[in-house]
Amino acid sequence: MTIQSNSKTDWKLERNLTMLMDFYELTMSNGYLVNGIQDRVAVFDMFFRKIPENGGFAIFAGLEQLVYYLQNLYFTEEDIEFLRSKNVFDERFLDYLRHFEFQCDVWAFKEGTPMFPGEPIVVVRGPIIQAQLVETMVLLTINHQSLIATKANRIVRAAEGRGVMEFGSRRAQSYDAAIYGARAAYIGGCNSTACVILDRDYDVPSVGTMAHSWVQIFDTEYEAFESYAKLYPDNCTLLVDTYNTVKSGVPNAIKVFDEVLKPMGKRPKAIRIDSGDIAYLSKKSRKMLDEAGYPDVKIIASNSLDEYIIRDLLIQGAKVDSFGVGEKLITSKAEPVMGGVYKLVALQDGDTYVPKIKVSETVEKITNPGFKKAYRFFNPETGKAIADYVTDYSETVTPGEPVVLFDPNAVWKKKTVTDFTAVNLLEPIFVKGKRVYKLPKLAEVQTYCAAQIDSLWDEVKRFEHPHRYYVDLSQKLWDTKQDLLMKMDV
Repeated sequence: MTIQSNSKTDWKLERNLTMLMDFYELTMSNGYLVNGIQDRVAVFDMFFRKIPENGGFAIFAGLEQLVYYLQNLYFTEEDIEFLRSKNVFDERFLDYLRHFEFQCDVWAFKEGTPMFPGEPIVVVRGPIIQAQLVETMVLLTINHQSLIATKANRIVRAAEGRGVMEFGSRRAQSYDAAIYGARAAYIGGCNSTACVILDRDYDVPSVGTMAHSWVQIFDTEYEAFESYAKLYPDNCTLLVDTYNTVKSGVPNAIKVFDEVLKPMGKRPKAIRIDSGDIAYLSKKSRKMLDEAGYPDVKIIASNSLDEYIIRDLLIQGAKVDSFGVGEKLITSKAEPVMGGVYKLVALQDGDTYVPKIKVSETVEKITNPGFKKAYRFFNPETGKAIADYVTDYSETVTPGEPVVLFDPNAVWKKKTVTDFTAVNLLEPIFVKGKRVYKLPKLAEVQTYCAAQIDSLWDEVKRFEHPHRYYVDLSQKLWDTKQDLLMKMDV
């Protein structure tokens, strides 16, 4: 089955990132082959341990780019020669890479799905060499976009229905981070972006008007506004804080609205405030615009905003209709790392799987062993999520049959649920290396994300001290984990 690229251009498919990996993936894979176990089927889970900024949930993003990467895996002769020059790899391993063909099965959450610590969000099953070699790209692709989508959604929720524009390209940590960060921000709920390439490739509306340099290049602020209004009478938004927002910026904007746009039969769109006390300036500006006959003109605020500043502005009665958010969104400045990890959890032995566990003195770093499934239980009356339920791959959840949920960190806390619907969170993406999943359009991902977040209780969505959403293990999976721990000679 051939599945076409989901973007307007195919450059993502043509860009070969196979060599973007950690060196130890190569040394281990070389060792697997030398030891004759290169075809042993292994299962790896990607999961994370901590929600950024101590939030109540994170958002899964980046699947589309991971799919394109996995579809485009091959080693060139230049790659082979480079690796040969390291003088550490067996020639049989280099020949294996020369004929490399991805043959793994991959499952993953849908993009836009809320996710929680400890549950498998990407599962890779296949020959140990292949499953090992993709580790770095699985992690960096999902970690980055999930981090930015999560941060964007916090900001969007703080705006309480007001539009949020992604303005971060110039502050992103690379051009890829700018593009894919803006993509993730849209998944998280931003309604537009300053990043034009995202508009071209993903139909995310690109927005923007002028910088302070436009105002400065003219002899007067009025001339700058006048020229812009004549150029763009149908989309006139003026930046009013270059000199003095209240004393000159807003008065000159109103004057241009009266003298240029009104005679043309046009209405101005907005003014933008990019500095100063936005709460005070927006209230003063709103009063001036209303008194001048422009109650429909919107006020846009920008300047190093985040969810906390936006929340405080609204508490203080700021008259802001939409926000442009840049550096603190595109870098997730308050916590710029999504700590997803990729761990071996099982090895296939005939028709069964031998569970594997990583043990640590840090309890949070002890892994959940085995080849697994992940379900989300919903209350059929309210539509709200009850809990996530992780099981052994051999288990099934039967509607109508009671399930005992218990907190893996406090096993005495138990709850029996009977009236629920169960959704399998892990979708098949690749089967034996062939893609079987149709990637949705980005706008569909955004809509799905909003609906899934709406299924969470408000208590889970608090910025500070959110209610902990439970990820519970089945009794069988819990027993397997405890049995492995008891057998460990540590």
